[in-house]
Amino acid sequence: MIVDFERFVAAESPYWAALETMLSTCEKDAGKSLAVPEVKELHYLYQRASSDLVRLKGFPNEPRVRARLEALVARAYAEIHEVRGRSRRLKPVQWVTLTFPTTFRRRRSAFSLVVAATLAGVLFGAFAIWLDPDAKTIVLPFQHLSGNPSERVAYEEGRTDDPVGEMAPMFSARLMTHNIRVTIFAMALGVTLGVGTLILLFFNGIILGAVVCDYVLAGETAFVAGWLLPHGAVEIPAILVGGQAGLVLGKALLGSGDSTPVSLRVRAVADDVLTLVIGAALFLVWAGIIEAFFSQYHEPVLPYWIKITFGSIEILALSLYLSLAGRKDRHA
Repeated sequence: MIVDFERFVAAESPYWAALETMLSTCEKDAGKSLAVPEVKELHYLYQRASSDLVRLKGFPNEPRVRARLEALVARAYAEIHEVRGRSRRLKPVQWVTLTFPTTFRRRRSAFSLVVAATLAGVLFGAFAIWLDPDAKTIVLPFQHLSGNPSERVAYEEGRTDDPVGEMAPMFSARLMTHNIRVTIFAMALGVTLGVGTLILLFFNGIILGAVVCDYVLAGETAFVAGWLLPHGAVEIPAILVGGQAGLVLGKALLGSGDSTPVSLRVRAVADDVLTLVIGAALFLVWAGIIEAFFSQYHEPVLPYWIKITFGSIEILALSLYLSLAGRKDRHA
């Protein structure tokens, strides 16, 4: 029973406004999937509005408030109990300019964690090589990286043949396939509650840190920067995004005190996980092309400053894209 009608309206109006905002968002984008906390909030607001509508029966002389609440409850009921299949038509431009970058930012806490794990590995690998240069035969799993950096640079800069040649398309495809496989594996390791994902990225960081430190200590900083930056500026973030997807999956499995069934938690993050993995795969296609057709050419064919500048521009462009794309439309 309502004792003070004006006080009742003032107290409940914020909840009605919140419900209207959520419904407007859902109606604007019929393909949007709500996260579990959002679903719970929508259900709570719907129940509260329904209860308020019942309580208004004692005030037949307030038709405007009653009409507003009836319309609101009807909209909420239709949204919650909707059985129509949502459109899954692919909209590439919208996906690139809005869906992927906003999904990335919404899950930025997971990205921060994978970056931290990778940087820890980088520092560990660099310190291991700085402390004992001979440790690279143990730290680096690839034989072509365990040799003398200066000898490698002298060989690459003295080559008169095309380092890739007619094999460039095949080499590029092999790079794409390998890196995409690593990215999907990083995501799949989310089933270990994210622990496996972090371990994988930590070891990848060790290899990166060891290689860079080895070449820097040998005085070949320009070579290693020109070699790694053009493709690494996109390849490394792409693998990190794959790890980000793994942590999103791991968090959903872990629950962290959420009593919602595991199947519902996983379903709630499924679209985000898929979006992140597809985005990472697209980045890796670009990285594979650059590595095969650009990164493998060194001085005097391609000056290092050109390669370093190109890689730096890629980093800036990728940072701006992930930070700003879609913000005007969704205020993400």
